[in-house]
Amino acid sequence: MHDQRLKDIIPFVTSVDRGSFTAASEQLHVTGSAVSKSVSRLEARLGSQLLERTTRRLTLTDAGQAYYQTCMRILEELAEAESVLAAQRSIPSGRLRLALPSTYGRLCVMPRLIAFCQMHPEVELSLTFSDRFVDVFEEGVDVAVRIGGTDELPASLACRQLGREAMVFCASPAYLAKAGKPDSVEALLQHRAILYERVDGSTKPWQFTTADGHSSWRSVPFRMALGDVDAQVQAVCAGLGVAQMPTWLIHEQLKRGELEIVLPELQPAGLALTLLWPRRKQLLPKVDALLTILGELDIVEPEPGN
Repeated sequence: MHDQRLKDIIPFVTSVDRGSFTAASEQLHVTGSAVSKSVSRLEARLGSQLLERTTRRLTLTDAGQAYYQTCMRILEELAEAESVLAAQRSIPSGRLRLALPSTYGRLCVMPRLIAFCQMHPEVELSLTFSDRFVDVFEEGVDVAVRIGGTDELPASLACRQLGREAMVFCASPAYLAKAGKPDSVEALLQHRAILYERVDGSTKPWQFTTADGHSSWRSVPFRMALGDVDAQVQAVCAGLGVAQMPTWLIHEQLKRGELEIVLPELQPAGLALTLLWPRRKQLLPKVDALLTILGELDIVEPEPGN
């Protein structure tokens, strides 16, 4: 029974793709009668008519359209399974589509991707940089890097957590020399805040770690709110106020002494940084090679010293 199901699927799909039993028979190297009987046998077993037959062409019924989509998905997964089985004797090649957060992707992931391209010249990378939610399956993404938002993942989606953001309060040395270095939450709240503005116009509150280790969010008055993190970094470096930002964003500024961390004891655990990919694609050579280079290398910048 199972063997016959597979035998009948191919003539059905080929007939739909080619538009007639005759064209399908030419591709499959069997008679047109054999193709027609195979489709009729499939319809009898399913108890539904899949094709409307006329002298000119074949047309899918509603039931046929749904069944055709299912068959195509099965055949695509079989093709990918064959690619997985051939992985040991093949090299990474073909198009690989990635979805990356805009700034994090540019600053932290792109250097790794350049190294990946140098190691695997047969791979063609297609990159999307966006901070919106990306549906991996709907948009045909092979691998996605996501900051937060990985709760309740479907079983068909695999993930690997790379680490967590380190969120710090920071300001320029010139600003701190003029305004004073805060030594408490209350003192920090008196400083000029440079906040991140969300797409909906709201500002992102500051997050604190309390004495018992829990997180506390505080909405604070601000001197400036910016909807772009690069502009936020520029404003803080220019001495306009204090901001709370992840260390991966300001790593170079901290290293060069353009910014200084204040009240490190208040630093909260930031959002998780995660790799996502369709589970069925994991052993494809191109996907496996990319997961290796992104997973083994330390993508998350180490927390700078105070």
